[in-house]
Amino acid sequence: MANKTKSKSLLEKMWRIKWWLLSIFTVLFLLFALFFPLNNYYVELPGGAFDTKEVLTVNKKADDSKGSYNFVAVAQTKATLALMLYTQFNDFAKLQTAEEATGNYSDEDFMRINQFYMETSQNQAVYQGLTLAGKEVSLEYMGVYVLQVADDSSFKGVLNIADTVTAVNGKTFDNSTDMIKYVQGLKLGSKVKVTYMRDGKEKTATGKIIKIANGKNGIGIGLTDHTEIKSPENVKFKLDGVGGPSAGLMFTLAIYDQVSGQDLKAGRKIAGTGTIEKDGAVGDIGGAYLKVKSAADSGADIFFVPNNLVTKEMKKADPDAKTNYQEAKEAAEKLGTKMKIVPVKTAQEAIDYLKKTK
Repeated sequence: MANKTKSKSLLEKMWRIKWWLLSIFTVLFLLFALFFPLNNYYVELPGGAFDTKEVLTVNKKADDSKGSYNFVAVAQTKATLALMLYTQFNDFAKLQTAEEATGNYSDEDFMRINQFYMETSQNQAVYQGLTLAGKEVSLEYMGVYVLQVADDSSFKGVLNIADTVTAVNGKTFDNSTDMIKYVQGLKLGSKVKVTYMRDGKEKTATGKIIKIANGKNGIGIGLTDHTEIKSPENVKFKLDGVGGPSAGLMFTLAIYDQVSGQDLKAGRKIAGTGTIEKDGAVGDIGGAYLKVKSAADSGADIFFVPNNLVTKEMKKADPDAKTNYQEAKEAAEKLGTKMKIVPVKTAQEAIDYLKKTK
């Protein structure tokens, strides 16, 4: 009888140990799934809507009128097992590889690159907003920021992120488009001399023309314009930890509103996305459907979105490619939002719409 009691007691102790170990394992697994980042994967999520009043002043004054212009963001975070599972059941979360999400850049370099994009976007917005309002302004082209250097480029290890290329073969240009056209016209394999600025000092480097990813000739660098604004109007931005070019359109509208004194908001909460070019064209952006969610969650009345054609190259790369407007419209229908989705191709179209519906 004693032996049976001891055996039963031992068995109970073993079960208790097993359950204790299982409980510890379960807790550790849950902690891993919830908090341990997987460096090779990222998740994109709606990142919120932000009032331009909080980041923009014109002639040292913030906009105190009713209503608001809001730029919207996409949040990007390293994936966990829990987040990866979440993306399988949520239409407004997207799993990406590190290559797709950041180009395999370090977090620091990726943020620097996006800050350069934001700087360019701000300058384009200031130029366009003041120009449309009939104010004095000029946009001076300083060269191009180096954002990346291809592995097969002869300038790999020579040019760095944040260098500004100011001339090619001694030739200067009025914009990056002209510089790119000139480089594309050079013979494959020919020598090319690049003049660039680093830490305020002018330097030169010699390399060769290569065939780049799009099949055209080039030197193998990613770039964005390095520009400066000259104007009697004092437009200032205060943005910390926010990058990318997609707020250009909303910055343009906010600046135009303040310097023209027209108050096109008319008390409405207006959100939108789209890059802005020097000629006022609204450029495409990524994650339009996520930005619609951000705008809808914020209670926006109107959402402006680019409506440019899908090119043959885009269709070739992705047969299911859609315009930003199509993507935004489908997202709005899924959400069941009453927010008005307004397609635009230029900043002037957005201004005309606001005037008409004021």
